[in-house]
Amino acid sequence: MIRPVSMLLPLALLSACNRGGDAPANNVDTLDAELLRGNAGDPAVTAALQDQIMVDPSLTGQSGNGAVRPADKPYSAAAPAADVASGSGAQAESLQSAPKPGACPSCKGGREALTLGELAAVQKAGNRQCAAKVAYSAAWANRLPAAFALHPDARLSEAAGTDADGCRMRVVSFTIAQPVDRMVDWYYTRARKGGYSAEHQAEGGQHVLGGTRGNAAYAVFLSPEGRGTSVDLIVDGG
Repeated sequence: MIRPVSMLLPLALLSACNRGGDAPANNVDTLDAELLRGNAGDPAVTAALQDQIMVDPSLTGQSGNGAVRPADKPYSAAAPAADVASGSGAQAESLQSAPKPGACPSCKGGREALTLGELAAVQKAGNRQCAAKVAYSAAWANRLPAAFALHPDARLSEAAGTDADGCRMRVVSFTIAQPVDRMVDWYYTRARKGGYSAEHQAEGGQHVLGGTRGNAAYAVFLSPEGRGTSVDLIVDGG
């Protein structure tokens, strides 16, 4: 029977290993002795091997300072302030209370508007010609009149505006972690300080503030959203 070379090779290696068993059983001791004989010619190595290991008791507590290990007590840190998510970025200011709301004929148009341009066009004091020319860009949120500058904690959703053909219209939509009533008072205060009139309307949970200053006009739609408020702001002129 002919055996392939591939089968004979492992057998030959196994035979060689078996022949190695004739050597002394204390191969490890023999290797250690050879290493010691080799190092005997090096005085530095010999001295290092024969010296006692010195331990400083005052440093034993520092052992493993760089090791990654669990802390010896639970992690603790100061709890975040209660107003972290509720407008803490805005400077504290005294707000005027908005008057009690009246009926809200503007609320229906605000709910039915599908775009910021449509929202601007449905306002009774709105400039339909300018509303039709608005272009969408987040940059318009930074170009609001000073009286209606974006709240520091606003989370912008969308913005539009136009300066074409004598128009000066700005429309922004955002959410904020503040209750509706506080935001109504905030915009009422801003409008009055800016010299605008302010009419407050409400229907259900939706509130509308609107007013004028000369030829300029504004309208703010505010609705509850989660634990905060959804805001749509329209400013024409100003």
